[in-house]
Amino acid sequence: MKKLLLIALSLVISLSVSSYGASLWDDNANWFGDARPGRVGDLVTVLVNERTDAKDEATMDISKSSSNSVNDGNNGTSILSFLRGLTFSTANGSAGDGSVERKHHATATLACIVTEVLPNGNLVIEGTRDVRTSDEMLQFQLVGVIRPQDVNADNQISSRLIANAEIAVKGRGVISRTQKPGVITQILQAVF
Repeated sequence: MKKLLLIALSLVISLSVSSYGASLWDDNANWFGDARPGRVGDLVTVLVNERTDAKDEATMDISKSSSNSVNDGNNGTSILSFLRGLTFSTANGSAGDGSVERKHHATATLACIVTEVLPNGNLVIEGTRDVRTSDEMLQFQLVGVIRPQDVNADNQISSRLIANAEIAVKGRGVISRTQKPGVITQILQAVF
């Protein structure tokens, strides 16, 4: 009877201890696969390497001519008799060429957060990084959609693999202020 009571007591104690104890085993752990982002709040590192080269060219040729003559109609008896047979002719022409060439290059490493999981499994990511150098503040912003299978084993993805990517680099500070035209220059550019 003592043995039976001792066994029952040890069983009750072991059940009560196991219900309060925490296991070190994680049933959701994947021991053989890569840990890729897949849930809201997961992080992914984006390697931004964007280069754009754009060139716009335009050519314009315009010509215009007109001819006018004045005839007094009554052989010199009017006030305008001195203008008899006077002819006006004008010719205007203009030609112009214009060209704009822009080159941009942005390189950065940006940690982004998964903000939404789409029904097809793709992930919406968003990230911002502020960099302060001297008296200049640069802000990198990125928003886009990625496929989890495009993320490599180091949890990184190239910016070229981001769909609907919106990448912005904004600057504030001494350099940005000196590059912006003054108010009078802006008014003159708007008028002319």
